[in-house]
Amino acid sequence: MKPIKNAKGLWDIQFYYRDYRGKNVKKHKRNFKTKKEAVEWANKFIIQQAHNLNMDFASFWQLYREDMKERLRENTVRTKDYIVELKILPYFGAKKIADITAADIRRWQNSIMKQGYSQTYLKTINNQLSAIFNYAVRYYDLSKNPCAQAGSMGKGRAEEMKFWTQEEFEIFIEYVRDKPLSYYAFLTLYWTGIRLGELLALTLADFNPEEKTLAITKSYQRINGRDVITEPKTAKGKRVITLPDFLVAELEDYVSKLYGMMANDRLFMITKSYLEKEMARGTALSGVKKIRLHDLRHSHASLLISKLGAQPNLVAERLGHEKIQTTLSTYSHLYPNQARDLAEQLNGLTEGIEE
Repeated sequence: MKPIKNAKGLWDIQFYYRDYRGKNVKKHKRNFKTKKEAVEWANKFIIQQAHNLNMDFASFWQLYREDMKERLRENTVRTKDYIVELKILPYFGAKKIADITAADIRRWQNSIMKQGYSQTYLKTINNQLSAIFNYAVRYYDLSKNPCAQAGSMGKGRAEEMKFWTQEEFEIFIEYVRDKPLSYYAFLTLYWTGIRLGELLALTLADFNPEEKTLAITKSYQRINGRDVITEPKTAKGKRVITLPDFLVAELEDYVSKLYGMMANDRLFMITKSYLEKEMARGTALSGVKKIRLHDLRHSHASLLISKLGAQPNLVAERLGHEKIQTTLSTYSHLYPNQARDLAEQLNGLTEGIEE
């Protein structure tokens, strides 16, 4: 391994390393500012390729990221990048991953909690760090995840879930009726419970007025100025949602105004930012309580459970949850009588049995 100064006055380095198959491979990296930087980079690269846990956390993060970017949606990787680079690497970046202890994790958690983030965001930050250590345990033979020993921080969901009742939504929707795009988008979100990305990816071909259905097969995101269409968030995200008659009529009316629409054209050529501004406008004018765009999905679930008594499996299917446990944990507060109902059913089975 010998750095060589090139014609630009910068440093190149060539060396051999052993890859995951045990084969010697030649590596050539160019244009380092200093000889020291070239050598340090080469040493880190060799350690990474050898799956040696003496590498620093920043180097291991790059290995983890390279693997995950092939398996996760682009926007999910961007979220990881943001959290890790701003909240985790400044603290752990230079530490050897094998030397990070539960005590280190606790000190990091305390420093993050002082910054005033919400309980749910604290949980999200902690989960990102724990995921990296779980990866090290599973694929690089790290003995244990120090995050598991340290315990978590934050909470999986807010203490109080915000949503609109049907009455609140009906007040709100009248104040955005002046803008058809807003009006029909909010109607669809509230009465179907689909995710925002699923709404924005809907095409004319997805709407079947004869069958009274919407086909959810994709999700839309705007990333770095690009329109990106991906698979739905979960495997069960691909689903067909039945629509109430009035919503079919409303959507038919909306489609009739979209002149020259082709089957694969998006129904709602708008952005998340646009709908957030429209939601703020309608909320201010109507006087209903403030909720987030995503809370319209919770509002739909609340409508299904509280007013229609829908069972968890049906709610999970309509919302596209991967597991019914997700539905139960998210909306457990809306099923307060299930245990009592179960006991009463058991009582019914045992009537007439003598002691």
